[in-house]
Amino acid sequence: MKLAEYLRNLGLTVSVAVLMGLTSAHAANLIMGSSTEPSALDPHFSRTGNNQNVAAQIFDRLIEPDPNLQIKPSLAESWTNVDPTTWRIKLRSGVKFQDGAPLTPEDVIYSLTRVKDIPNSPAPFTGNVGAIASMSVVDPQTIEFKTKDPTPDFIEQVGLVYIVQKKLSEGKSIEAFNDRSATVGTGPYKVTEWVPGDHISLVRNDLYWGKKPDFENVTIRFIANDAARVAALRSGAVDIIDAVPPNDVMTLEKVKGLKLSSIASARIIYLALDASRGESPFIVGTDGKQLNPNPLKDRRVRQALSKLINRQLIVDRLLDGAGEAAGQLVPVGIGGSDPSLKPMAYDVQGAKKLLADAGYPQGFGITIHTSNDRFAGDSESAQAIGQMFAQGGLKVNGVVAQPYNVYASAAGKQQFSAFIFSLGNTTPTSATSLRNLLMTPNKEAGTGSFNRTRYSNAAFDAKMKEATSEFDPQKRITLLQEASRIGIEDVGFVPLFWPKVYWASKDNVSYIANRGEDFMATLAGTAQ
Repeated sequence: MKLAEYLRNLGLTVSVAVLMGLTSAHAANLIMGSSTEPSALDPHFSRTGNNQNVAAQIFDRLIEPDPNLQIKPSLAESWTNVDPTTWRIKLRSGVKFQDGAPLTPEDVIYSLTRVKDIPNSPAPFTGNVGAIASMSVVDPQTIEFKTKDPTPDFIEQVGLVYIVQKKLSEGKSIEAFNDRSATVGTGPYKVTEWVPGDHISLVRNDLYWGKKPDFENVTIRFIANDAARVAALRSGAVDIIDAVPPNDVMTLEKVKGLKLSSIASARIIYLALDASRGESPFIVGTDGKQLNPNPLKDRRVRQALSKLINRQLIVDRLLDGAGEAAGQLVPVGIGGSDPSLKPMAYDVQGAKKLLADAGYPQGFGITIHTSNDRFAGDSESAQAIGQMFAQGGLKVNGVVAQPYNVYASAAGKQQFSAFIFSLGNTTPTSATSLRNLLMTPNKEAGTGSFNRTRYSNAAFDAKMKEATSEFDPQKRITLLQEASRIGIEDVGFVPLFWPKVYWASKDNVSYIANRGEDFMATLAGTAQ
C-alpha cells in the first residue's frame, strides 16, 4: 500500500477498491484530474484556460472551435454579412437553458453587453465585443449588429463569448455564479457542486440541444502537482489527466491499461517585458535602486534579452523535445503565421554588445516572475532563463514562482518587470491574439485586452487596423504577417516556444486531442 500512502501525503483520498484497479469510467461516471482550477464560475470573469475549461461545459457560445481551431456553428445557426458594417446572426431554434427557460436574442445581447464591465477581470472579453456599435432584435431568432468599422472576423470575435441567462444574472455580481444561482447555461453539463481547491461536480443536462455526452456524472479533481496527478491516474483514483509532464510521457506509454493523446498546441509561451513605464519595480541598478530610465524601454535591451535565451535548449532539456522554439505569435497552420519570422538566434556576445551600446555594459538587476502550475515547465523555464540572463552579464535578483490564480491577477496589475505568460490562439487566424496581446489597450475599441505590459506601437496599431478591416482573406493574411513583423522587430514580446501537449487516460476512455488544449468531459468518450 505504498502508493496509497504516497497519494494521501499529496492530499488525495483513494479507496481500496480503486487501488485494486476497479475502474470508475463506465457509461455513467468520469473522474478527471485537472492541472488547474477556475478562479470563478462566472464564464465572463476570465478568458484564461483554467476558467474556460469549466465554463465551456456549462455554457455555450455562438460558435465553437473544432480541435484544429476552425469554427463551426453552435448557438448561432448561421451568420450573414449584409454590408461592411452590418451582420445578422440567426440563433438555433429550440435551445433551452438548464432550468427550462428558452434562449432568446435578449440573452445574447445582454451577454455581449455584460462582458464589457466585469470588475477585476485578469483576462477580459472586452476585445471580443469592441467592434460592436449597436445590437437590435430583428425577430425571435435573429439579431442585427452594426459595427464601428468593417470587421471581417466579426463572428470570430463575438462568437466566442459565453451566453448567460439575462433573467438570472442581470444586476448580479460574481458571487451569484460562485454560489451557482446564476450558473445556469445551455451547455451539456450542469454544475451540482464546487469546492474550491478540491473539485467540481457536473451532471449531464438532459435538455441539451446538441449531442449528448457519454458520461452522466463528472467529477473534476483539481490536482496541480504533476507527480500527484500522474500517480492518481496510475492508481485508478482518476480516469484521465491533462498536462502530462513531458518527462513522464515515455513512462506512461509503457504502462498497461493506460494510453496517451497528444497534439501540437497553438498556445505561445512568451516572456513579457515592462517596456512602457519610466521605472519598473524589479529593474534596478548596481546599487539596488530602481533605474530611471527603465532599460526595458530601449529596443536594443529587449533584443539583447531575446538573444540571451536558448529556446531550443529549453525545448530539448526541459520539455524532452515536446515543443517547438518560437519566433512569432502563432505556429504554422494558423492564418497570419509568417515563414520569415524565425526564433531569435542564441547569441551571448551579440547580446552583450547590444547592452553596451544601450549604455549598460555591466548589465543591470532583474527579477523574473512566473506561474508554477499553468503549463509544463513554467517555473523550470523561468529558472533556465534566469541562468541565461546571468551568463549575459545581468544580475538576476530572483526567480519568483507563484500559483497561477494569484500570478495572473498580479501580472494584469503591472506588478512585475519580466514575466513568463502564455496565450492560447483560439481562432483560425492570428488576428484576435495580435489584437489582444500587442495593440494599445483601449477598452472601447476592444484592443489590448491581454496587453499586461501596456505595450504601444503606432505603426503596429495602424497595420492591425488595416488588416482587421480587410475582407479579402489572402490580403488580410498578408497584412497580419506585416503586423507580426512590426511587433517582433520591436520586441513587443519575446516568443519562447509552442508546447506539445499530452493527455493520459485509462484505455477504456477516449479523448480528442485539440490545439486549444481544452480539458473537458465533452471531449472524452467511452472507448470501444
